[in-house]
Amino acid sequence: MPCEVQPRFLVLYGSQKGQAQSIAEGIVEEAQDHGLVAELSCLNQTEKFNLEKENAPVVFIVSTTGDGEPPDNALQFVKHMKKKTLSTDHYKHLRYTLLALGDTNYANFCNCGKTIERRLQELGAEQFYNTGYADDGVGLEVVVDPWLEGLWKAIKEALSKMASDRIALLKEDAGSSSKETPDSYTPNVQLNLLSLSDQQDCHIVRASADTDSKYATADSIPASATQTAISDLSCDPTAGIPVSVPQTIATANASISALDTQTEYAGDPQAASLSRSLPPLSESSLNVPALPPPYLDVSLQDVDTVEQNIGRLNNESLIEVPIHRAVQLTRGDSVKTAVLLELDISAHPEMFFEPGDSFDVFCPNRATEVEAMLHRLGLQDKRNHRVHVSLKKETKKKGAQVPSYIPQNISLLYLFTWCLEIRSVPKKAFLRALVEHTGDSVQRRRLQELCSKQGAADYNLHVRDLSLSVLELLTVFPSCSPPLRLLIEHLPKLQPRPYSAASSRLKHPGKLHFVFNVVEFPACYGRPAGKRGLCTGWLFDLINRGLVFPGKAECSDSLALPTIHVSLRSNCSFRPPSDLSVPFIMIGPGTGVAPFIGFLQQREKERQEKPEAVFGETWLFFGCRHRDRDYLFREELEGFLCSGVLNHLKVCFSRDEPEQEEEQVTASAARPRYVQHILLRNGRYVTDILLKQSGYLYVCGDAKNMAKDVNDTLIEIIKAELRVDQFEAMKTLAGLREEKRYLQDIWG
Repeated sequence: MPCEVQPRFLVLYGSQKGQAQSIAEGIVEEAQDHGLVAELSCLNQTEKFNLEKENAPVVFIVSTTGDGEPPDNALQFVKHMKKKTLSTDHYKHLRYTLLALGDTNYANFCNCGKTIERRLQELGAEQFYNTGYADDGVGLEVVVDPWLEGLWKAIKEALSKMASDRIALLKEDAGSSSKETPDSYTPNVQLNLLSLSDQQDCHIVRASADTDSKYATADSIPASATQTAISDLSCDPTAGIPVSVPQTIATANASISALDTQTEYAGDPQAASLSRSLPPLSESSLNVPALPPPYLDVSLQDVDTVEQNIGRLNNESLIEVPIHRAVQLTRGDSVKTAVLLELDISAHPEMFFEPGDSFDVFCPNRATEVEAMLHRLGLQDKRNHRVHVSLKKETKKKGAQVPSYIPQNISLLYLFTWCLEIRSVPKKAFLRALVEHTGDSVQRRRLQELCSKQGAADYNLHVRDLSLSVLELLTVFPSCSPPLRLLIEHLPKLQPRPYSAASSRLKHPGKLHFVFNVVEFPACYGRPAGKRGLCTGWLFDLINRGLVFPGKAECSDSLALPTIHVSLRSNCSFRPPSDLSVPFIMIGPGTGVAPFIGFLQQREKERQEKPEAVFGETWLFFGCRHRDRDYLFREELEGFLCSGVLNHLKVCFSRDEPEQEEEQVTASAARPRYVQHILLRNGRYVTDILLKQSGYLYVCGDAKNMAKDVNDTLIEIIKAELRVDQFEAMKTLAGLREEKRYLQDIWG
């Protein structure tokens, strides 16, 4: 009698902020609908898997962080793979596919995924399905959805082929030994692999996939549907495996006029909005994600006192330091407000940093938003109750765990203040879960649209691109009343915010400077009033009363400033060359100039301490809107230029009129507005420093525009100066990256 074997495969993920992990978990959950068993592991959980002996297909889901670096939980795995002692047939038995997550706004797009893939191939592994490269700059789902859709057929074909190969090998072994052991036999193994043809007797539409959770293999949701019916169907009773779980979800006719919400934002009442769709979407059948299985039990305990365990703030790497000084760097009616903070780290000699290093600032959620969230959930009277979180018994979520960032014995108020990122943009899986807790049929339908494959454009336009928070979304959908459990399951960890050091220990011993712009989010539908960035707004509120303004002397009796929690980040690459004779170029418009102030302060002290040393040339390209309003560190930079610490200072002002500029521009030459323009004008010097003198180039600032434009300009410079084509210029620039001589510290 044949023995039935439920085929398995392995899913490995490396994730920095949870996106890759969420996709991996969705794959594992959906596997059972395809009659497969998926085993899930993080890449740092090497005790749970062994690729050296793995005989099942392996699916890698990996993101990239920083300047093309692996996520923290994938670092050791990548280091192991890079070992030169591994032979070229080390993974010859392995069959794999890979989904890489990245952002084309950053130069090293999907670099971690590319590194793992390249190394797998070098070590003999065989790919069974094409790699997917998902771009968060345009929306991960553009690549993730079709990649996941085709994954299941590829896995089944790979499993079938691997099983056939093993059976053929067994038969070959049996045949070669049959003369000696006539009673030997080949095991009769039947694999219940589902193929697309297995579903011909079922009323099923194809499965879709989402970046945040699996999509149900489900009937499309008609726009006129008004009932909910979920039933399990087995199309092949002989297989012993459920082929599908058709799911029809309650919807309502979306031709109804726009929702009358408490946050109606001025605009065309007939236009599509967060709460209202237009044809064809409003009339379309929908493919929505399967409902994410609940996996937590949450209860609140009324106690007299709750010990406010500060949880992750007790981390040994965290340091509580006082703000010593706060200076506003911008003047007048500048578009942005830039502030310099000086931290007193003299009591913490272990906080050793170099110019170019960065550090994390741990900030809480805004008190007003926490209170608004408690009121929205109807829990305002339970803010001081103790929160108890445990794993739900018999949960269907594979690998479910209580979030490690939620400590024991904390209050509900503390949970929302320090643990959960309540400003995070809700993912589609979260929207799908919210549908089940929404009473109004029109609002249910709209939430279904926003999380559906057909509504991807609306989701991007009205939620993702506007950075709309969960609280803002709930305000627009007043009939949605999610339980506390749902928010804990879907809201990510409150992340610290990174900042670059803007000083040198040699010039400012015991002090650490950093610079930030106060981020402003404009009003939009769902957000009737603008708001400030979480961390920059919090910092500005902390120091506002003691802020020193440009041109005004500091008062000796100024108000004492508060303390903040910080932690150094490891960074060994974005630093000045260790060889003082090597020239380097710095490109840092706006607050991107901050780390280069530390570079130049360091160089100033080194010149004083080593007067006989040979120092390489230094160039700085800086840009801002107005010379008299937001020319940050102007006096200090001009002082560096006069003393010879900085050899070349190239500046441009994008909003000033030509007559306001010091340099006269001829009629035949366009006035340079941005740093890439003045970089292009100095192309000959740039190529000479980088390619003839083996110099370094550093870029700091905005990733979405400036860094991309600078990169494109460098390619044009290399093309022109070396007289090569686009491909060769790109190869040359890639070589500089490989040599760690073209370095970036950029943010989105």
